[in-house]
Amino acid sequence: MATLPASPAPKPLLPLLAAVLAGFAAAAIVLLTLNDRAVAIGFVGAGLIAAATIFAVRRIIQPIAAAEPLIDWSVAQALASASDDALAVTDRAGRLVCANDRFEILFAGFPTPPGLPVSDGDANRLGDAGRAAWRDGEGRAEGLQVFGSPIAARVQRIGEDILVWRFIGVQALDLTAQVQALIAGHTGDRMGGAGIMTVMVTPEGRIRTANRVFRLRALGSAEANPEGRDFARLLITDSAGLVRFEREGLTGTPLRVLQIPFLEGEDAPMLVALLDEEPGKGVASPAIGASATAHVRSLIALLPSGIALVDRDGRFVSMNDAFVRATRINAAAPPLYPGDLVVREDKGPLADAVRKFAGGQSQSAEMTVRFVDAPDEGVSIKLAGARGLGDAAVLISLKDSGEEGKLKRQVAQATKMQAVGQLAGGVAHDFNNILTAIIGHCDLMLERHSPGDGDYDDIQQIRANSNRAASLTRQLLAFSRQQTLRPQILQLPDVISEVSNLLKRLLGETVILDVKHGRNLGPVRADPGQLEQVVVNLGVNARDAMLSANPNGGGTLTIETMAVSSADVRAMEDDILPVGDYTALRISDTGTGIPPEILGKIFEPFFTTKEIGKGTGLGLSTVYGIIKQSGGFIFADNNEAGGAEFTIYLPVHAAAEDAVAKPLAPKEKPADLWGSGTILVVEDEDMVRTIAERALTRQGYTVITAENGEVALELLETAERPDLLVSDVVMPLMDGPTMARHVRAKYPDLPILFMSGYAEEQLRKSIDLDNVAFLPKPFSVQQLAEAARDIMPAK
Repeated sequence: MATLPASPAPKPLLPLLAAVLAGFAAAAIVLLTLNDRAVAIGFVGAGLIAAATIFAVRRIIQPIAAAEPLIDWSVAQALASASDDALAVTDRAGRLVCANDRFEILFAGFPTPPGLPVSDGDANRLGDAGRAAWRDGEGRAEGLQVFGSPIAARVQRIGEDILVWRFIGVQALDLTAQVQALIAGHTGDRMGGAGIMTVMVTPEGRIRTANRVFRLRALGSAEANPEGRDFARLLITDSAGLVRFEREGLTGTPLRVLQIPFLEGEDAPMLVALLDEEPGKGVASPAIGASATAHVRSLIALLPSGIALVDRDGRFVSMNDAFVRATRINAAAPPLYPGDLVVREDKGPLADAVRKFAGGQSQSAEMTVRFVDAPDEGVSIKLAGARGLGDAAVLISLKDSGEEGKLKRQVAQATKMQAVGQLAGGVAHDFNNILTAIIGHCDLMLERHSPGDGDYDDIQQIRANSNRAASLTRQLLAFSRQQTLRPQILQLPDVISEVSNLLKRLLGETVILDVKHGRNLGPVRADPGQLEQVVVNLGVNARDAMLSANPNGGGTLTIETMAVSSADVRAMEDDILPVGDYTALRISDTGTGIPPEILGKIFEPFFTTKEIGKGTGLGLSTVYGIIKQSGGFIFADNNEAGGAEFTIYLPVHAAAEDAVAKPLAPKEKPADLWGSGTILVVEDEDMVRTIAERALTRQGYTVITAENGEVALELLETAERPDLLVSDVVMPLMDGPTMARHVRAKYPDLPILFMSGYAEEQLRKSIDLDNVAFLPKPFSVQQLAEAARDIMPAK
């Protein structure tokens, strides 16, 4: 453990001497130039007075400075020494104040982060991580290369003046050093006695170390130094594909080259074992078998990568702990064949690959399989021949069993959800145009039919089903984060109180509702109506799950609110949830939980586990879209006691207490929708344009129409100034906002009513103009008339 010594204090006499010398120098200059002794004596006196003043001030200040308390770093040093990671601590001035032994070994001394002996790119990334830590409390830098091995750096701010630099992955470097020492030492000699030549190779193909038998066979001397030599140049291949040492020529003994995955990552060193093959059979000598197998299996057991050995009949011979953990094998009843681990569709291809390599295939190959415990997650495995290891014939290694694979799956899931969301939004937009025409025509027909008419009930039925379809499109827009929200600053307990009575009626008498509120909850910014829909959807899903598990007994639905600080988020070490302050909402039930195989699908639209006709599959997708559009995060999991658990994190909104919005009173509808004036309607969909024209004409307006923005501008060149412009937002060639800006150049005060099947928030940047209103599709004839009346200037 090392602590950097403090900087030496400035010498107290230097300022005094400088003042005196300055006075004498000024006096000398005066004597040489003016020859005036009185002035020269004055400069000498001034210098002496300045020196006396400085001396007095330093005598006063020095005790105060000496009394400043020193920071005790003993606790930090003890904690750093106990860590398995390389740790360093720097202060606000960028000085290294302490570091542990692992840091010294890793960087060959005590350089000050971020100025470490790494590449310029890695140094820049470390600098960015340090600045992020000062700003946000934490910074990260992944994939740093130190001695050919990847490590990660995490920087945390402690208090206001300290940064802790933690370098993760140093254990991999330690493992590299340990294995390197084993190969070069007595263990390497014992493996050589068993006929195994072992060498460690860098990612560039250069030798780092090798055991004595390899040095003797490849270089001609057991004492030769192979470090830095090109490994491939020491081998040759004949026309039959057999590998031999270049020094022994084509008459030498053929070799079996076995590559053992040593560390994860393309930049990690590689472990290679070479075995002599028996002439004519392509297999190792039987004398080698038992001893070689024991040594190689011991070496494989140390490796962090999942590795298994399979015999010629396709049965497992052995597997290391990493393979058991990655495949979730039951130690009490281990599988006999690799095919027992994968889904039915992958059993045949995997068995064929194992049979091919067991029969003598010399090259390695990769394939993707899906394990039974995670049928939706593809895992990449590598297969290679493993002759000369006793019963073992095939080596299987897992490539995607760590955090990298988990991150890849998360990115793939997020990308899929985004693509599905874009598709759902586009479909909902097109349906909104169709529904606008259907609802509009129903409204026009109802004006000609009165209750009791034979067609009145049929028209009402068509209108009701159209409104139901409009509700489905709103759910699709919610999932795709394209719905219109009316966010307010509110408290979560107020939302839960508003919806509790409704939720109790929906849950029924057999399900108990338990509400718990935490303390010091920060305000959030969201649409209260949409948050109520989130709680209702999750509550109804939980009710159905509990009743399906226990139709008579019901269960308990628990709703909790809690404050989550940025420190709590850091402690989670979650790659998805950014560091910050949140107000969390947790909804849990006592049902059977969510099966692991469908946990990753539950937020997808139209995915449901209910019987046909009992669910649309849009409940959870709507919840997902509302939370994401509100800037929050939602996670689904199974709790330890059984049952599902949904946790929602909404960022705390920094607002004054009196800024929390109160529910607005409903706006009174105008009694008379009749109006006058000229309205220009611009809409590319013929059916929507027809409905708008007929609806506004019936209210007394003079309506002119255009099918796109270009035609509208041409009409305005010859027509009189309209009183209102009603336009679709998204149109081919020229969209509504672009056309509106051209119109406003001629008529600056012309009111505009935009209509669209997309959300207002999604279009806000493009329609951010003065004196503009927005009408979401689908709308009824009355809603269009009300919107036109509200924005039309009074006459």
